[in-house]
Amino acid sequence: MADELTLDIRTGLPDALRVLLDEHPRDLWDSHVRFDGLTRFWLERHLMFRALIDRIGAESRSIVERSAEPGQAVRNTARYAQLLLDELHGHHQIEDLHYFPRLLAAEPRLVRGFDILDGDHHALDGQLAALAGAVNGLIRATPADQRDRAGALGTTLAGFGRFLDRHLVDEEDLVVPILLKHGEALGL
Repeated sequence: MADELTLDIRTGLPDALRVLLDEHPRDLWDSHVRFDGLTRFWLERHLMFRALIDRIGAESRSIVERSAEPGQAVRNTARYAQLLLDELHGHHQIEDLHYFPRLLAAEPRLVRGFDILDGDHHALDGQLAALAGAVNGLIRATPADQRDRAGALGTTLAGFGRFLDRHLVDEEDLVVPILLKHGEALGL
């Protein structure tokens, strides 16, 4: 994969991988006859990931800003982070093993896009580990260190959030048009 297409550098998918997106633009997705079901579910999962990142960020900021009881904010942060990590791991696993092979079979001309998404999943593994480490640092922090650890978590979370959002947007741009075009034929 070319360097300009790695998760930490790219700003979107190349035009050659957006051919189905041109046929099925985002602003028409929810009015498409095949939007409900798997397509809606897929996008709702992505919204959940983004919402969990926002919740983790809000909880860690509340520690830094001293606007919440720190013990409760740490517990909330840990709970939201565990949910995010578990759900992302499961989501990527089912994509890699079940959905992506079937979607690729329907649109083999987009193989490069699925290679990019696979590379993203590997790159996100390191990001997930860093996020887990930052959360664990906050959980294990002494009361005197909680604000610093919460600040460090916020920094880690911001970078993770940018990477994850880039991945999710590109995945949506590649996958949703395939689901809209071929969903019934794929048996998904």
